[in-house]
Amino acid sequence: MNLDSMALDAGLPTLRQLELLAALPGASSIAAAGAKIGMSASATSHALRALETTLGCEVVDRMAAGVVLTHAGEAALSHARDVFASLQQVKSVAGASRGLHTGLLRIGSIGPSTSLRLLPPLLEKFRRRHPGVEVHVTERADPDIEQDLVERKVEIGVVRLPQPSLDTVALATDELVAVLPQDHPLAKGATVSVRDLAEYPLILTQAGSQDMILGMFDRAGLRPKVAHELFQLVSILEFVAHGNGVSVLAGLSLPEQPRAGIVIRPITPRVARRVAIACLDAARLSPAGRAFWELARREGPARTATPRD
Repeated sequence: MNLDSMALDAGLPTLRQLELLAALPGASSIAAAGAKIGMSASATSHALRALETTLGCEVVDRMAAGVVLTHAGEAALSHARDVFASLQQVKSVAGASRGLHTGLLRIGSIGPSTSLRLLPPLLEKFRRRHPGVEVHVTERADPDIEQDLVERKVEIGVVRLPQPSLDTVALATDELVAVLPQDHPLAKGATVSVRDLAEYPLILTQAGSQDMILGMFDRAGLRPKVAHELFQLVSILEFVAHGNGVSVLAGLSLPEQPRAGIVIRPITPRVARRVAIACLDAARLSPAGRAFWELARREGPARTATPRD
């Protein structure tokens, strides 16, 4: 007898029904949520009705536009996610008994700041110590990484501090810097003020630090002259080098050897963020997650990005 049959016999939701519930947030429709987990439209409808019958209440608000969970649905969703986290723990016990020779670790990264400078040295050490563990890194915007942690899509994520609801290990302090064409008037000074930056066309990143950059101008009572909005770091550096504007980027997102034709300057007043790895509960990490967590805690001491030419 499988787990779903046992659940039905006990009058409990099945794992398949809970999997559908977990797929509903963010889906464009109920059918789309079912499709994400390989269910047909009819099977999705049947599973949702069966779940609501078992719980004795509706979990989806049929009167709302899009897919909106009821209060009961939100409460059930939290427990459903705990069920799957517990099942992962059961699996981890078996893995721990065999030693850390296999496994899968999913990590969320907030972009170049962590993918270029912070994660590679840690991942290199981790691979040497645990070559049988598969590591999958996904780059997402800051709020998406936090949501992925809550939804258990990643086990460990890189986040900005503070994060009072998560367990964290500080990795670095990242500072916003001005990225300028080599012959730009602002490049002559040792630092660049936020007010001076607002006078020139801005190439704004669409990556994770965008809200931090816009907040910097907003706190100064300024509105930047956004000329271009680009996602790729290499595109931003090319645009700056060819004189299409100035940019503001997180210091850790820049390569060790900057592209020719640009200069980096500190910004005044200073704007910094603290970066950390995070998880929902360090005590409940899988063996692979625990090994990476301890590695980062021991060998990933906090560092500060320093502007450089």
